[in-house]
Order: sequence, then structure tokens, then C-alpha cells
Amino acid sequence: MEKTIQEKLREIEEKEGVKIILAVESGSRAWGFESQDSDYDIRFLYIREKSSYLKLEDVRDVIEWQLDEVFDINGWDIQKALRLLYKSNPTIFEWFSSPIVYKKTSEAEKMNVILENYFSTKKSLFHYWHTANSNYRDYLKTDHVRAKKYLYVLRPILASKWILQFNEIPPIEFDKLANELLDENLKPVVADLLRRKKETNELDSMKRLDVLNNYIEKELVQLEVQAKRISQMKNNQWKTLNDFFLSVVE
Repeated sequence: MEKTIQEKLREIEEKEGVKIILAVESGSRAWGFESQDSDYDIRFLYIREKSSYLKLEDVRDVIEWQLDEVFDINGWDIQKALRLLYKSNPTIFEWFSSPIVYKKTSEAEKMNVILENYFSTKKSLFHYWHTANSNYRDYLKTDHVRAKKYLYVLRPILASKWILQFNEIPPIEFDKLANELLDENLKPVVADLLRRKKETNELDSMKRLDVLNNYIEKELVQLEVQAKRISQMKNNQWKTLNDFFLSVVE
């Protein structure tokens, strides 16, 4: 599969006239709980020719390359990515933290150096809380649920707890978060959940686990309160991002 993915990245560069500087896995495979039929969620950052950024007409800043049962491939223009980084968008931090990297150039290495300067505790907490709360409300309140939905709620909850405890960008691997922050009495339950997730298909359902629902509800309430109490917001600067952008498009 690695060879196929590399071929697709080269095809994107050739047909779109761009340079891909970062390509990573961003879904369940990167998180460490893929199912037997999980697709490949490939995300990438790219740079266009300098002249494209000087045109009067708008140039689309997203490439949506493929979406089917095997691949979900799309990418962002570097300009879009830097504007989102200025706003402390957690997605950027997650892409750069992915343990599965398909391509990483010197431009991406330079961008990685400045990332943590734009990390906002408050924005990241609210992002992860909202992700967990939405998934819990929409998918985990029925009698039968999908195993992956528990993990889609637990991962952002644990990421939030990581931010509160360490005040840093959290890892995206679920096992790192769980080993450090999950209650000891829940680790065997979640270990069994992970086993079932990896051995079944994406759409397979299971009986709701009340012990996890109770934990999730408690954590969601506490995390919302803690996120609202945080007043610190970084005063991000454009200069560093502008300088970086100019250096990579020249």
C-alpha cells in the first residue's frame, strides 16, 4: 500500500502542478485503532507556483483528490494552513504529530519548528470537548452502538486531559493517551474495546457499555467547566508566518 500511496502523491503533484511538503495518515490508522476495513485517511499540505499567489482571481486552496472505500485523500494549500495555524487550528497540530508520515520535506520541517508558538490551550480544549460531546450525543446514547464511536469520544477527552495536565500539544496515538490518563479500572474495558474494534468491521455494533457512558458524561461536564475557566489566549503574530510563507514560495 505504501507504494500505491507514493504513486498517488506523485500523480497529485504532476496533475495539479503543486509541491507536496507533508503527507500523513490522519484517521484511525494514525490513532492506532483501525478496523479490518478501515480506509486510508491521507492528508497533505502543498505549495503552488509563486505566480498562483499573485493572480487577481481566486485560486482554490483545497485539493479533494479521492474518496472511496479504500482512500480518503485531500490536502490544503500552504496559505490556508498558515492562516489556520494563526488561529491555533488543532488539525494542523494533529497532522504534524501523525506517526504515519508518507512525505515530509525541508519546508515542512521548518514549519514544524514554529508550530508550538501558535498552540492555544483554550482553543484546543474547546475543539476536543466539542468533538467528544458531539460524537457522544449523536452516537452513544442508544442501546446498541459502534465500537469505534466510543474511541472517537474517548480520544478527544483524553487529549483534553493531556492539555490540562501538560499544557502542550497532545499525541494523537490513542495508546499513549490512554496509558497516561485513563482511569485504571477502565483500562481493561478499553483494551477489550480496542480488540473488538480491530477484529470487526466499521459498521458492526455492540451493546452499550454503561461504565464508559458514565465516565464520558462525567468528563464532558468537568472539561467544559475547566475550558471556560481558562482565559489565557496567545497573542499570535503574523510576521513569523509571513516570513515562512515568503521563504517557501520564492
